[in-house]
Amino acid sequence: MRLEEARPHATLIVAFASVAATASAWSPQAVADSSVTMSGALGDYPMTRESSGTSWQPDASPMIGVHFPVSDWSLMLHGELTGVYTDQSGPRGDRQSYQTSMLMVHAMRSIGEDTLTLRGMISLEPTEGARGYPLLFQTGETADGITPLVDRQHPHNLLMEAAAVYSHPLSEKDSVFVYAGLAGEPALGPTTYMHRYTADPNTDAPLSHHWLDSTHITYGTVTLGSVWDSVKVEVSAFNGREPDQHRYDVELRGFDSYAARLTYNPAPEWSMQVSAGHLASPEQLEPAVAVDRTTASVTYHHAGERLESETFVAWGRNAPTGQPATNALLLESALTLARGTLLYGRVERIDKDDLLPAGSANGGRAFPITKVTAGISVDIAEFGHARFSTGAQGSLHSVGAALAQDYGEHPWGASVYVRVRLVP
Repeated sequence: MRLEEARPHATLIVAFASVAATASAWSPQAVADSSVTMSGALGDYPMTRESSGTSWQPDASPMIGVHFPVSDWSLMLHGELTGVYTDQSGPRGDRQSYQTSMLMVHAMRSIGEDTLTLRGMISLEPTEGARGYPLLFQTGETADGITPLVDRQHPHNLLMEAAAVYSHPLSEKDSVFVYAGLAGEPALGPTTYMHRYTADPNTDAPLSHHWLDSTHITYGTVTLGSVWDSVKVEVSAFNGREPDQHRYDVELRGFDSYAARLTYNPAPEWSMQVSAGHLASPEQLEPAVAVDRTTASVTYHHAGERLESETFVAWGRNAPTGQPATNALLLESALTLARGTLLYGRVERIDKDDLLPAGSANGGRAFPITKVTAGISVDIAEFGHARFSTGAQGSLHSVGAALAQDYGEHPWGASVYVRVRLVP
């Protein structure tokens, strides 16, 4: 099913600007009052616990977005637009200006004792073209339907989420729910990187993305789950195929994959999850290969009077049909200082087996890649609910001698950026 592609740049940019301008005119007091009373979509707990899809984060994590009531509905808008210039070193690096973006609408209302939530999310990224942006050692998906993307990060699709959640309370702290999406996120992996406090300021998608949270845009998914106070158990059936190079499409297929996830929030500062899933034919270029994925993660958020910080640790394992399993480890941390200054970092260790073309001397061999990133973001202005910031970050990679000829002795990446986002 092909979405309308006519004049995508103008239409989407005007839509994003209109939302930002409207948000800047709302009353801050009304926003504060509505956010205080909002509970979660899946149960009776603070809304700050909820993140991408049906995933959880610590209750202490901040809720970034603009909240306001409309009749019987409680609405939230969350959006950001980031302009980036990146320089990736070496023979396989590149320089490019690009943008990343997201606009999300979240609407919730009560139906008797039950709760109905509608969610929609779009991105401007398809306007950049199917090849995305340069990112050393990143792999996954394709830009032309023939060759895989290597050393580049693919753009997100225009339609990132179109889903509904219906929850029914069993007692004061217990509930059952169903989540269904034309575009949505099954119960597999941690909170998607774009929605994590630790990853949000980082302009690079994690190299471990396809071991942890690459199913966050799935065209066709249903999740059934139950909440017992601080514990959530859920199972999903979904379309396991990742989006193709046509970023304006909605690519519906039958439910051929499944997943299950257990999440535990023992205290407001903590959130932990383990999940596993079977993805049937996730890659367009390898339709006969299925992948069994296992993930585990822990998030800790500290909200002090002067400093706020969060740390995220995750492990992911992919076991493709007839191929050796590969692993990824990820550590992220972010520290917010006074006066709107944010320091952040990321360390990854990944087994990459698709960096070199098949048939070459080392084609198909898994290479251990270590990437270390550090960055800073500084708020520079705020108008109503629109906050502007600027930042810079740099990355260093550790690779073996077998890759030095292709990537150089000490490959690095550096980026500068400006960002506007909607805030409470």
